[in-house]
Amino acid sequence: MSHIPTTATAAADPKSPPPLAHVVFIAAAAAMGGFLFGYDSSVINGAVEAVRDRYDVGSAALAQVIAIALIGSAIGATVAGRIADRIGRIPCMRIAAGLFTVSSIGSALPTGLWDLSAWRVVGGFGIGMASVIGPAYIAEVAPAAYRGRLAAFQQAAIVLGIAVSQLVNWLILNLADGDQRGELAGLEAWQWMLGVMVLPSLLYGVLSFLIPESPRYLVSVGKTTEARAVLARVEAPGTSLDARVTEIADTMGRETRSAFRDLRGAVLGLRGIVWVGIGMALFQQLVGINVAFYYSATLWQSVGVDPSSSFFYSFTTSIINIVGTVLAMLLVDRVGRKPLVLAGSAGMTVALGCVAWAFSADLVHGRLPHAQGLVALIAAHVFVLCFASSWGVVLWVMLGEMFPSSIRAAALGLSSATVWVANWVVTATFPSMSDWSLSGTYIIYTAFAALSLPFAAKFVQETKGRSLEEMGRQE
Repeated sequence: MSHIPTTATAAADPKSPPPLAHVVFIAAAAAMGGFLFGYDSSVINGAVEAVRDRYDVGSAALAQVIAIALIGSAIGATVAGRIADRIGRIPCMRIAAGLFTVSSIGSALPTGLWDLSAWRVVGGFGIGMASVIGPAYIAEVAPAAYRGRLAAFQQAAIVLGIAVSQLVNWLILNLADGDQRGELAGLEAWQWMLGVMVLPSLLYGVLSFLIPESPRYLVSVGKTTEARAVLARVEAPGTSLDARVTEIADTMGRETRSAFRDLRGAVLGLRGIVWVGIGMALFQQLVGINVAFYYSATLWQSVGVDPSSSFFYSFTTSIINIVGTVLAMLLVDRVGRKPLVLAGSAGMTVALGCVAWAFSADLVHGRLPHAQGLVALIAAHVFVLCFASSWGVVLWVMLGEMFPSSIRAAALGLSSATVWVANWVVTATFPSMSDWSLSGTYIIYTAFAALSLPFAAKFVQETKGRSLEEMGRQE
């Protein structure tokens, strides 16, 4: 049995790495909420036309049904931090899992359009909670040396959920002979698409019983023995557990539970670091990334691509998304957060500009000219790669670690809510904006990508390799 040092330092032997397999499992389990977000984002894309046909609704009303889940997500993200501070991170995950499960069943068996919308709001609330709790929990449990890569599991889970949902949709459509409204075992194909999400929802709930509570939360409620036991399983051998508990306790002792009033500051009513989080959340969404996942099939078909090819391009986009996310996970703790963000902003600006140029061409026989079509296809994939390898991952990593502990939960909740609201704005406005001008819409997305570059250069601070307590002291 190894001796546990009780000196005043929490440093570990650099030759003794943390028990990586265990912390990877913890991070993956917590990131299941991200998987459900990705799954829900893409699965509705496969049901759009069936919902339009069954309920005989126009594009504007249909866009609201698609986007309304994001309103629930914004509310869930706003309140999740305060709930987590009161009852713990793990109970929050279980609540979210329950909401996912109920929403999946209700969405598969709606009595009408607004009933479907209501169930999507319920699921959105769960998604919002999971989006806050996942990054915060991973940041609080993961050893500092691996925190960036483990926190990136949130985005990795999102893109994996997108890819899995597309495969599930394809399988269901094949079983229904390619008809979204084709009947399977008494339900239409699109209902099965939405209902199958009950399986990962239940898995999320089960996994929440297999991972420990956050040591920082345990210390905050006086359960130092339990916190020490958790740290013993995630910190490197040779780490002074007593010193780590003392460090956390000292930090928590100087703080109170975070509330939105704690975010107040001198910069337009909020602390400067809170505005940085809000700004990053806005830029991540206003470049139009979720158009690629909510409307990808409709987008390609609008410029003359046949339905089967549009599905293929949507699938290749999801594969590029996964590749970019893995690339970011490999680089985020080596290169750092800020360099990835700057490179991603530059790449997205160029790629989106090329898409805007390509879509400005007049259609020939209902299709883009060959040159413009090829540019649009390549540039759209490059855009997704640049996003996934930078802002897609780095935002969730940094939101979990950039705020002082005294405001982390509330600030993370507000920033995550901003993500959902901005996502809703883009999702709800795209059909009308594309009717106005598809090229003009992408020029707007290009402008936001360009503006994200000076914003990141001036305001985003590097957090690589710094402990949460250290960042809190320097705020």
